[in-house]
Amino acid sequence: MAVNNEIGVIQPLREIGQMLRDLQQERGGSKVLFHTDAAQAVGKIPMDVDQMGIDVMSISGHKLYGPKGIGAAYIRRRPRVRLEPLMHGGGQERGLRSGTVPAVLAVGLGEACRIAEREMQDDHLRISQLATRLITGITSQIDFVVRNGDPEGYPGCVNLSFAYVEGESLLMALKDIALSSGSACTSASLEPSYVLRALGAAEDMAHSSLRFGIGRFTTEDEIDFVVKRIVGTVNKLRDMSPLWEMVQEGIDINSIQWSQ
Repeated sequence: MAVNNEIGVIQPLREIGQMLRDLQQERGGSKVLFHTDAAQAVGKIPMDVDQMGIDVMSISGHKLYGPKGIGAAYIRRRPRVRLEPLMHGGGQERGLRSGTVPAVLAVGLGEACRIAEREMQDDHLRISQLATRLITGITSQIDFVVRNGDPEGYPGCVNLSFAYVEGESLLMALKDIALSSGSACTSASLEPSYVLRALGAAEDMAHSSLRFGIGRFTTEDEIDFVVKRIVGTVNKLRDMSPLWEMVQEGIDINSIQWSQ
């Protein structure tokens, strides 16, 4: 995964690619192929398959403002990567995927890529400023907020955990804002984010995390609206929480032996 879709961490693709090339040489030229899911990366950060040593790369159209229902796979020709087709039939797409290509969607994806390349630098600067505005606006008014991920990662994915707040209640109270807890792929699950758990986050903090998506069309007014709603909602929920009352009294929550 080039850019993590929950916390925005950018993986060191160039270093990974070089490591795999070195491994290939150690094995006497035996192929070690490198695939990356670049759905969150293409059009947002520079991607160079040659410099990064990428052999196969998958992208999704709607992630870079193209049409929904279209994606693309880059497959290296030299040295050639051979893939087994999942769909058999007429032999379209060089035998990799049989079926008529949706021409309108393909053109839309190509145009979205052209615009993304042209606007990438300006988009990144503006999204970074909006992310800073969001994070600073929230953390300057609320204590015990943890930012999950790498501050140097992709700024369009901001993930914050709010201590002493029940995550589902927080989401339910913010129905007028498009938010998620975890990724859209697992939005039907009530389990805490496996990404945050893998980072070592406690279960309660993983449950109380929110993922904020900031994009090309996000405005400063929208950021300010979200900050105001988040601050008001978190404070309201904490005022209703006996845990928050205990924290205010200086009680160490972790030292309490809870009965079943």
